[in-house]
Amino acid sequence: ERPIPSINREFSAPVMIQRDQSASERALLMAHDTDPFNRWDAAQGQFRACLSDMILAEGGADAGLIEGLRAVITDTGLDPAFRALMLDIPSEGDIAQHLHDSGQTPDPSAIYLAREALIVQIAEALQNQFVALRAANAVPGPYSPNAADVGKRSLAGNALYFLSRIDGGAAAQAQFDCAANMTESITALLDLVVIGKAEAALDAFETKWRDDFLVLNKWFALQVANCPPEQALTNAEALTEHPEFDWKNPNRFRSVIGALPGNPAAFHQADGAGYRFFADWLIRLDEVNPQTAARMSSAFATWRRYDDARQGLIAAELDRIAGRDGLSRNLGEMVGRMLEA
Repeated sequence: ERPIPSINREFSAPVMIQRDQSASERALLMAHDTDPFNRWDAAQGQFRACLSDMILAEGGADAGLIEGLRAVITDTGLDPAFRALMLDIPSEGDIAQHLHDSGQTPDPSAIYLAREALIVQIAEALQNQFVALRAANAVPGPYSPNAADVGKRSLAGNALYFLSRIDGGAAAQAQFDCAANMTESITALLDLVVIGKAEAALDAFETKWRDDFLVLNKWFALQVANCPPEQALTNAEALTEHPEFDWKNPNRFRSVIGALPGNPAAFHQADGAGYRFFADWLIRLDEVNPQTAARMSSAFATWRRYDDARQGLIAAELDRIAGRDGLSRNLGEMVGRMLEA
């Protein structure tokens, strides 16, 4: 048979190779390649191709992708941490960049819907395997940060992420209720937030951790970055009224305002409300912390890759920031560069 090359095996120099690769080639490499990076890279390529097809041609999950994942997650000879990594689907931002690089105009809402649909299809196809993974990688006893246990918790957590899409959050809620450590608790809470069934768990988590500033930052952030897009802006606005929201604290500011761009379908909603909310807070922060405001303004940096309507909305917000009296040099330089890009 014609061989399928696994290129640059064990090669770590910064080399980029552009090569057309068929879905069948990627599927074989992700299922059988013995070079870990090439195996992961084949999986990422398969995810990107599948999602692009779902977005542009209304396709579905590729059979090679499903079987490749099945081969990986059922191979007990592989490190659990590596198997967990293989289940990581490219982010919405990664998919937007991939579409842009291929000459397409990314639609954040379409990307979100396609990615969620793919997760559901994978969960339905591999449900039995995910249930078995959770059982096989449970880590009983006192918490330990050793590498072996970390890998097992990561793999079990990724399995739960998929299962929560098809079981109504039952397994995630059960894990949250009996979590023995922060990893299990926050993993389950995030999954409940993603499917919009976290109200009781969020209240319980806040009650338990309200005096731990760093943990509460996580609680703030996931309600904006990980919730369904239609809820993100409402959640962010409500959280700015929370008594523990100190917008002058950079980390707390990032955990709420900075989390919104991490939910692309919400940040880029077609009416521009996400852009206005974000710009309003950048202007406010610039008065007391121009360095942080400048860094966070980079959320607008990729604005040229979107459709004309969204570009117009973002340009209007950048112009509004640029025209503000007393604008800091830090934020002014960032906004000026983005407008000139």
